[in-house]
Amino acid sequence: MSGSDLQTDFSGASSGGRKTAKHPAPFSIRLTEDERAYLRREAGTLSISAHIRAKLFQSAPLPERPTRKRRTPSANQAELAKLLGGLGGSRLSSNMNQIAKAAHIGALPVTPELEQELAEACADIKRMRSALILALGVADQDAAP
Repeated sequence: MSGSDLQTDFSGASSGGRKTAKHPAPFSIRLTEDERAYLRREAGTLSISAHIRAKLFQSAPLPERPTRKRRTPSANQAELAKLLGGLGGSRLSSNMNQIAKAAHIGALPVTPELEQELAEACADIKRMRSALILALGVADQDAAP
């Protein structure tokens, strides 16, 4: 078998032995800025290409295919996301765990005041996290159903 035969065999095998449908080449046309602006106004909610097709073939325009919109976060959301990431990446949970271990082994005297302060710190951290998640509009993975 020659090298080109191997290439043909591999190409056929990679597509499962079926021919892949090719899309026709796009048709392009150069327009002036004024012509382009005119087409945008005339097209309304249709894409320019759908409007041109409808005009060219004197047919009713086909409804636009739904497109997925990219969701670009606002500057505020991006900042909130950074804050949430910072909260998650902070050593707060590690530090709280170390305090709990020290209290457990008796290296940290646990007074009612210390217990109260630790409970308040935990509640504050939880409120910050919840507020950031709410502001970002994302689902809280740890929330109870």
